[in-house]
Amino acid sequence: MIGAISRSVLRRGWRAALRRERRRATGGMDMDALVTAEDLRKRFPRKRVGQRRWWPWARRENGRGGNGTGASGAAGDEWIVAVDGVSFEVQRGEIFGLLGPNGAGKSTTIRMLSTLLEPSAGTAVICGHDVRWEPMQARARLGVVLAGDRSLYWKLSGRENLEFFATLYHVPAHEVPHRVNWALERMGLADRADELVERYSTGMKQRLSLARALLADPPVLLLDEPTLGLDPQSARNLRELILELKREGRAILLTTHYMEEADFLCDRVAIIDHGTIIAMDSPGALKRRLPHERVYRLELRETNGALRLTDLVPGAAVVEERRDEATGTLHLALTLAEPEQDLAALWTGLAHSGASVVNYSVQEPTLEDVFISLTGRALRD
Repeated sequence: MIGAISRSVLRRGWRAALRRERRRATGGMDMDALVTAEDLRKRFPRKRVGQRRWWPWARRENGRGGNGTGASGAAGDEWIVAVDGVSFEVQRGEIFGLLGPNGAGKSTTIRMLSTLLEPSAGTAVICGHDVRWEPMQARARLGVVLAGDRSLYWKLSGRENLEFFATLYHVPAHEVPHRVNWALERMGLADRADELVERYSTGMKQRLSLARALLADPPVLLLDEPTLGLDPQSARNLRELILELKREGRAILLTTHYMEEADFLCDRVAIIDHGTIIAMDSPGALKRRLPHERVYRLELRETNGALRLTDLVPGAAVVEERRDEATGTLHLALTLAEPEQDLAALWTGLAHSGASVVNYSVQEPTLEDVFISLTGRALRD
């Protein structure tokens, strides 16, 4: 037993020395990637009704034991895989989004990065510090806001909450008043700082949680569903604050299942489903993967009333057709198999037919369209 512990300590010491050498070679804290996840995995043991003990050495039921298969007889059924081989980096001054439905593995990933959960496999590094072997150093460089997190004390005022957390974050005592006032001003809470948190609105509580995350002035922010449950005005204000924090050079990892929010905020997006990243790029690049999903909308005034676009453009597929008898116009929505070629054929055909174009617009695909294309189901299923 002692020998096993000694070997574990030696391995840990060797890994720490290797990480120090790697940080020294890359310039330490000056490296661009402040958050790195490599082949990150997390699985949880499955609990069954009536099964009181689920740890591996206690799986002996109905006279069976020693094969690790448990009651189901299949080792794979004993575990729930929440995150399965996730890899990404978040650069300095970048907002990186994890987009996916509820239960996709977003919150589990962010909890591993924040040291609240230990990865089952893989590595996660915050500012050069491995979250498994150097959790204290990693935490010192993190500001975290978790979805549904009841970490504020509602019977204390906003100021008292921040003073308490500043002490936990080892902010020097002589700096606490300045840091607290700065955070309250930054979040627009200075005029309500001495009210009890239980009187705050949901948006104010969320802003106070973000103020708490900023107390130690961390270079990395992990924001898990930051606008969940907020009214449109509060959500918009919080998004503007997040963009300000990005401009200050912080690396921000944002999880959300709101596709519009990810499109607006994120420099890069990883679409995650069933614990696996299925696509990763900028929002614009992801949407450009689906050129055939563009919808071309036309409002036409016909001359003979018998226009058939499919005859003019064989690659066109009409998804909506409506005649407005009051104005005498035809409203069409169509997709094109080969946009560059088909658009040229469309304009040429319309000119020959004598139809005049009253209005024309292009509806770009959304991130939800990308998700549906990759998974075959809606984003919020």
